[in-house]
Amino acid sequence: MFTGIIEEIGTVRQIRMGQSSCVLSVAASRILDDVHIGDSIAVNGTCLTVCRFDGGSFSADVMPETMRRTNLGTLAPGSRVNLERAMAAGGRFGGHIVSGHIDGTGTVAQLRREDNAVWVRIRADGALMRYIVEKGSIAIDGISLTVAAVTAQDFSVSVIPHTGQETTLLSREPGDKVNLECDIVAKYVEKLCKPQGGITQEFLTQHGFV
Repeated sequence: MFTGIIEEIGTVRQIRMGQSSCVLSVAASRILDDVHIGDSIAVNGTCLTVCRFDGGSFSADVMPETMRRTNLGTLAPGSRVNLERAMAAGGRFGGHIVSGHIDGTGTVAQLRREDNAVWVRIRADGALMRYIVEKGSIAIDGISLTVAAVTAQDFSVSVIPHTGQETTLLSREPGDKVNLECDIVAKYVEKLCKPQGGITQEFLTQHGFV
């Protein structure tokens, strides 16, 4: 479990490609303070398991499904990535509930400055847009953000200076792919409301709710 509050920007050191998987090595410092084999670290919002580490980097195996669902396949040595360790039970919950399980990718459409903030507009397909609501939460490359505006094809967030300085988001350019994790609550509600034994219009009518 993560919060979407980025702890550090790391740098990809090496990518060892398999047939449709890879081993990703990332140089970092702060998040390695208490690292152990088997720990979870979110890389651009993608929950990965530490399989090796040394004093200046960690490595993780990336399975084919993760390569298909995320933008990790677009990384190269030297790429900068957002990093967050799994949430500590005794820590403050500063962002929102982030699982590190990416729903899919979006595409940066526009960056536009407004006074001290920068608006970032992201295009995404309908399968993801259905879960994105104005003033709801979204994780973009692992960054916990509030949705400020929504259309049928895209959504926008407004990025404050601190977030811009501490993450990679404002270094993105139109056309870049970003990882998206929608609010987990919406997905559970949808599942429970499906007709297979869930809440239906007929059920509500029978029980006097309509």
